Amino acid sequence: MNDAVIAKPIGGILYRTKIILEMIKFEHTIFAMPFAFMAAFVASRGLPTAHDAFWIVIAMVGARSAAMAFNRIADWKYDAINPRTANRAIPAGQLTVPQVSIFTVIACAVLVLAAYNLKPLAFMLSPVAIIAALGYSLTKRFTAFSHAFLGLALAVAPMGAWIAIRGTFDAAPMALAGAVLFWLFGFDIIYALQDTDFDREAGLHSIPAALGNMTALIVSRCAHVVMIGLLVLFGVLAHLHAIYYGGVAFVMALVTYEQSLVKADDLSKLNFAFFNLNGYISVGLFLFTTADILLLR
Repeated sequence: MNDAVIAKPIGGILYRTKIILEMIKFEHTIFAMPFAFMAAFVASRGLPTAHDAFWIVIAMVGARSAAMAFNRIADWKYDAINPRTANRAIPAGQLTVPQVSIFTVIACAVLVLAAYNLKPLAFMLSPVAIIAALGYSLTKRFTAFSHAFLGLALAVAPMGAWIAIRGTFDAAPMALAGAVLFWLFGFDIIYALQDTDFDREAGLHSIPAALGNMTALIVSRCAHVVMIGLLVLFGVLAHLHAIYYGGVAFVMALVTYEQSLVKADDLSKLNFAFFNLNGYISVGLFLFTTADILLLR
């Protein structure tokens, strides 16, 4: 009897933890985390301290978790009527809006705590990071450029990591943040192709809904061209070397491949293009940059 009584709440906690991790797509932290540490390594001109690395990770987890949880709150009514998203935690009844709201507040607090343990400027700007992280979810109501706001939310990662190390604004991380913004802008347009018809019917805004899939893909490709240019600019401003530019060439090859996989009338390879290749891009560029910093400094 006692064992059964104890097991039930433990099982409930483990179940809800699993659902929350699925809800926030914790594994997708791989998109932004490498860019944050890329900035941290360059700002440190080597390995950041264990203290800084730890709190940067905590800040990233807090920001990412808050952003995804708030997105699920903001969009749950739309998710419930979209066949692609109807099985998400809130519309499926696995979690309630108050539960996810509490989680969002805790995640924001974790971000602020992490910023407090880094540089004073990072702490002062933590509310701006929160606004950027949460604000994206509301932009689909009024602008087709909601993809750019998502890019801005993730662009905070390298900028924040640089400030966490140096405590200053500089041109180099702004170029890297811009590259992240246009990278996200481009591949979020690709992701939005699968909801073109639904967005139009529901009154939501996106580049595919506004311009059609074919023109949206052209915009996506232009965004990725700008991304490559900004990565080159970052290398120049940060005084990086040949290994880093090899990484930029690697990214350019993967982005080109990603764009080739998705057609306006054929989205069968969209998930591979979105999830797999973009993970390879962020991790690959981080590894090239780390090698450049550690081997050629």
